[in-house]
Amino acid sequence: MAEYQSLTHEFDPVYDSNSRILILGTFPSVKSREYHFYYGHPQNRFWKVLAAITNEPIPGSIPEKKQLLLRHRIALWDVIKSCEIIGSSDSSIRNVVPADIPWLLQQAPISAIFGNGAKACELFRKYAQPLLEESFQKGKCTKEACAIQKLPSTSPANAAWNLERLVGCWGTEILPFLQ
Repeated sequence: MAEYQSLTHEFDPVYDSNSRILILGTFPSVKSREYHFYYGHPQNRFWKVLAAITNEPIPGSIPEKKQLLLRHRIALWDVIKSCEIIGSSDSSIRNVVPADIPWLLQQAPISAIFGNGAKACELFRKYAQPLLEESFQKGKCTKEACAIQKLPSTSPANAAWNLERLVGCWGTEILPFLQ
């Protein structure tokens, strides 16, 4: 039986001063931790979806993935800085320390936050949203940045959503913020 591991997120958020939207995951999977970058599992459809909605080739290398994000003003990070987790199981996550999302919102003019799946949104609302509301009260971020919009998960476990359906939904939600 797998055991809990106490882990800390080991790669930085991707963003620059032009980033307009922030896409949040939960915490890197085992494959992503081995790959040292977001959505490293070959079956995860994240990079295929982003390539399709931006009319770009599917990026292969980490530098190509970063360039795709930044070229389209997309920031990418995870809700959790550290936690205890069994393997890649989001449902096992406990003892959460949230990422410093208020800090990121001071670095880039983010106008919308999207969660890659329900769990990312749930964790955001529980751990990050209270911090953001405090930042909003101090005038350090906009009210829109205190909320998260749920996108269907790109995980292969989300078999109810095929690639075409994911692309349609993600494009409809994200593209208006990138125009």
